[in-house]
Amino acid sequence: MPLNERNGKATCTILIVENSDDVRAGLAKELETLGHRVALVSERDEAIARDDLVEFDLVVSDLVNDGGAATDNQIVRSFKLAVTGMRARRAIPALHNIIERTLSFKLRCIDSTDDFSRVREKIDLELPSDLTLMNAVLEYLLDRVAKLGLIQVEQSNLYVALDEAFVNAVKHGNRSDPEKLLRVTAELSAHEAIFTVEDEGDGFNVSEIPDPCDPANLFKSNGRGVLLIYNIMDEVEYSERGNRLKMVARPKREAPAT
Repeated sequence: MPLNERNGKATCTILIVENSDDVRAGLAKELETLGHRVALVSERDEAIARDDLVEFDLVVSDLVNDGGAATDNQIVRSFKLAVTGMRARRAIPALHNIIERTLSFKLRCIDSTDDFSRVREKIDLELPSDLTLMNAVLEYLLDRVAKLGLIQVEQSNLYVALDEAFVNAVKHGNRSDPEKLLRVTAELSAHEAIFTVEDEGDGFNVSEIPDPCDPANLFKSNGRGVLLIYNIMDEVEYSERGNRLKMVARPKREAPAT
C-alpha cells in the first residue's frame, strides 16, 4: 500500500492480535506514541474476518499466548510479527523503531514465574531486507535463548552464527532489496533452538560450500561466513535451492570429571 507520511515521517497502520487486554492495550499505547495508527482484536479468527486486513502495513500477533492448549505438561507460546507493507527504503527508520519498541515491550511482559524447562516458544518474523532491522531481532532471540537456559550468551558464539546468517540472507540472498522479505523463525526450548532464515533470492549451489571440517577453509574470504555457521552450530542444513538455512543449537555438555 502507499507509504503514509505525517510531519515528514513515515507512518503505518498496525494490527495487534492478542487475547490479553492489558498486553494489547499496552503495546497499542507504545506504538501510538510513535505516531502510528493501531487497531486491536483479541483472536486470530477475528483478524482474518476483517474486510480491511490487506490495508495493514504490519501485523503483530500472540504477544503472550497462542490460545492453544499446552501439551505434555509444556507451556506453549507463539509470537508473529509480519510486515505486509511499508517496504520503501525511506520507511525503514520508522519500521526499525516499531520493531525495537515491540520486541522491547514483549520482553517486559512475556516472562512470569514459569518453569522455563517446560516452555516452548515459536517465533515467526517477516521483515524487509535491511540489516538495521536485524539488530533488534538478534538481541531478542539471544535473550529468549538465554532465558530458557539453553546457552550462556557471553560464553557462546551463537551471536556470530545468527549474525552471519542474517547478513548472508540480506546482502547476498535478497541483495539488500527492501521489497524482498526475510523470514526468520525460531523454535526454542530448554533442550534445543532451531532457527530458520529464508530469503527471496535466487539461492546458490549448495554443493559448492567448502568442506567445513577443513580448518584451512576458514582462512578463505569466499564463503567464510557459511563456514563459521557450520563450525558454531550443532546442525546446519540448506534447502536444495540454497535460499533457506536451518540451524540447530543445543546446550553444551560438560565433560565428565576424570
